Amino acid sequence: MADKTNYDLIILGAGPAGMTAGVYAARKQIEVLVISENIGGQTTWSSGIENYMGYTCITGVDLVRKFEEHVNAFNVPIEFTRVAKLSQARHGFRIDTEDGRTFYSRVVVVATGKSPRLLDVPGEKEFTGRGVTYCATCDGPVFAGMEVAVVGGGNSGLDAVIQLMKICPKVYLIEFADKLRADEVVQEQARAAGNVEIITGTAVQEIHGGDMVEAITIRHAKTGETRKLDVKGVFVEVGMVPSTDYIKDLLTLNKYGEIPVDCAARTELPGLYAAGDVTDVPEKQIIIAAGDGAKAALGAYSYLIRLPKSSRARKRPSRAI
Repeated sequence: MADKTNYDLIILGAGPAGMTAGVYAARKQIEVLVISENIGGQTTWSSGIENYMGYTCITGVDLVRKFEEHVNAFNVPIEFTRVAKLSQARHGFRIDTEDGRTFYSRVVVVATGKSPRLLDVPGEKEFTGRGVTYCATCDGPVFAGMEVAVVGGGNSGLDAVIQLMKICPKVYLIEFADKLRADEVVQEQARAAGNVEIITGTAVQEIHGGDMVEAITIRHAKTGETRKLDVKGVFVEVGMVPSTDYIKDLLTLNKYGEIPVDCAARTELPGLYAAGDVTDVPEKQIIIAAGDGAKAALGAYSYLIRLPKSSRARKRPSRAI
C-alpha cells in the first residue's frame, strides 16, 4: 500500500484498456498509478482467445499474464482496491476508494469495463473459464463440434446463437420469458437452422461437470418440469452492466450506463478520459479495448503537457519514451 496520493495520471481499471494505458503513460514518463480490484477483468474468463494478434490461440488467463508482465516491466504501480467515488477537485480529480483512502490526480482515465449479469446458479462460478463463458465472439470457435447452450433471448443471445450454429452440431437457446426479445430478423435465422432448439419460459437451474462443463439442468417456470441437457459450453448472454456507479453523479451517461467519448477517448469533462468496454464505443473486444487505452493515455499526455508545470506532480524516471 503506497503512501503517495498525488499523481499526474490515475487509471481506473486493469483490464486490457487500463493496462495498455499504463504502459503508454510510463513510456511518456508520466507519474501514473493504476487502481483496480483485479488484474485482467473479463479477459480472464475467456477459455480460448483466437483473435488477438500475435497468438493463434491463448487462454484469457495467459494473455492477462502477458499483459501484467509488460506492465511490471515498466514499474507501473497498482493499488488493488475498489473505487467508491470519482469527483472533481481544485486541480483535477479526487478518487475515494472503498478501503477509506483518497487519491488526487490531474488527469484520469476510466477503464473499469463492464461486468456480465450472472445467472447466479450453482456451478456458474465454479465453471467460469471451464465451459461457462460470457463472450461468443471470444470463445465460440473453441467449442466447434460440441453441443452448447446459450442463455438469453435478446439480441446478444441470438447473435451468439447465429455464430455457434455454424460450428456446433446442436445449440440450445434458453430464455426465461415466454417469447424471445431479439429482433425478428435474427430470430428467423435461428428458427431456420436445423440445429437450434429454442426453449422459452425456462431458466437454468444448475450447471454440472467434472473438470469442465458436462451438462445443465433447466426448469420450466410454470410447470416446474426439469430437463437435463448434455452440453460442453454455456454461453451466458443476459446482459452487461457498465462499472460506472462511482461516476454517475459526475458525468452524463448514455441510456445503457456507458460513458460517451469522442474519437480521442475524451469525455465531456476536460482531463477525464475513458477507454474500453465502459464507454459507448461499439464492439466490445479485447483488441479494441487495448487500442482505446493507448489513445486515452496519449490524450492524457497531450493534456498534461499543456498544463502549468507548477500544478503537475513530480515526474519519475522511466525506462523508455
